[in-house]
Amino acid sequence: MKITIHRGSHEIGGTCIEVATRKTKILLDAGLPLAPDSGIIDLNAINPDAVIISHPHQDHYGLISSLADNVPVYIGILAKELLDATRTFLDKPLHANNFQHFDKFQSFNVGDFKLTPYLVDHSAVDAYGFLIEADGKKIFYSGDFRGHGKKSKLFQAILNNPPTEVDALFMEGTMMERNNDLFPDEGTVQQRIEEIIAEQQNISFLISSSQNIDRLVSAYNACVHTGKIFVIDFYTAWVLEKVKKVSPGIRAMDWQHIAVLKDGHASGRQYGIMNKERPRFAQFINTVFKHTVSNETLHERPDRFLLLGKIGYTTTKLIESFVSASPVNIIYSQWLGYLKCTGTENRYVEAMSSFQRGEIPGFVFTYAHTSGHATVKDLQKFAGALKPKMLVPVHTECAESFIGLFNNVVLLQDGTEHTI
Repeated sequence: MKITIHRGSHEIGGTCIEVATRKTKILLDAGLPLAPDSGIIDLNAINPDAVIISHPHQDHYGLISSLADNVPVYIGILAKELLDATRTFLDKPLHANNFQHFDKFQSFNVGDFKLTPYLVDHSAVDAYGFLIEADGKKIFYSGDFRGHGKKSKLFQAILNNPPTEVDALFMEGTMMERNNDLFPDEGTVQQRIEEIIAEQQNISFLISSSQNIDRLVSAYNACVHTGKIFVIDFYTAWVLEKVKKVSPGIRAMDWQHIAVLKDGHASGRQYGIMNKERPRFAQFINTVFKHTVSNETLHERPDRFLLLGKIGYTTTKLIESFVSASPVNIIYSQWLGYLKCTGTENRYVEAMSSFQRGEIPGFVFTYAHTSGHATVKDLQKFAGALKPKMLVPVHTECAESFIGLFNNVVLLQDGTEHTI
């Protein structure tokens, strides 16, 4: 097999790895880069026979819209639903790709390749690593994964029963020079959220992604334990409905402790989108409008609510509207690096950074987040279980740091072909 990392050997995000035999060429992920100065990848010039998407984060699927429509794109069923949800609520047409689906741990074939998807623990749901077999060789691509989320049993399952005789492991290294010491797992995040909202005398805002389902469940559980109500938007409620169909045990749609904000700029826009596609959303609208809350109600008893927000105009204005004698809690629950992108062109990031720096009276900013990526210790466990003949760092800015911490490390460069 021939391997070419088009992007990812020394970069976090925008992952795109080509694996080829004489007759078949596939891409492992086709991600939109996070770095503004990242190079351009022309997927059609690569001309793959198929693209395999590990999980529904844009830095792993964001380039698929540039693919020719006839190229198969393999993705998990729930992951595709979440791609559709994002496009729908951005009021953009759905991806026109030739989507194909696979099931966890069920092998499927693409030309010369046999692929087996391993469901993994990550901050995105429906995330996979892949065992790829062809030409008598075995490659394992980790995708993005961790061992400290609510699905940590998936990590342990791979450690207990790893694929054997792996010729090359392409393993992510996002956390190579970061740590999770403040919040080592999802449970500690939930505990911190619970502590804050239990004592609140004004509203609390949780700044987090609508597709970080573990975090939504943690927030919901914190509300259950403290008698609060978790307020989300229509988009988040739709995401949770999709997740619930695949994972019926998810508790985050118990309407006793969850409500949907029905008014305001964002709510009006989202309702307009749903109303435009009324046949698709009719049943959902009938259900969700029985469990809405108004902005007026939030202001009457703000101490009762935890509200999910994003970095942007709507959340910033809503936060500012609750200024009173009691402080507003802002629980920042995502990567702090997002707050470094400041300037006039990112004024709402700057506003959130001002809250973080304590420059605006009336607000208490608290960080409560655990990474969606494996710690160095868990990376070592993972590599130790698979025992690859060659370990290639990907999805990392610190590839050189692998040397000395792992066995059989081989550093590849973007654009350079390597034969296994």
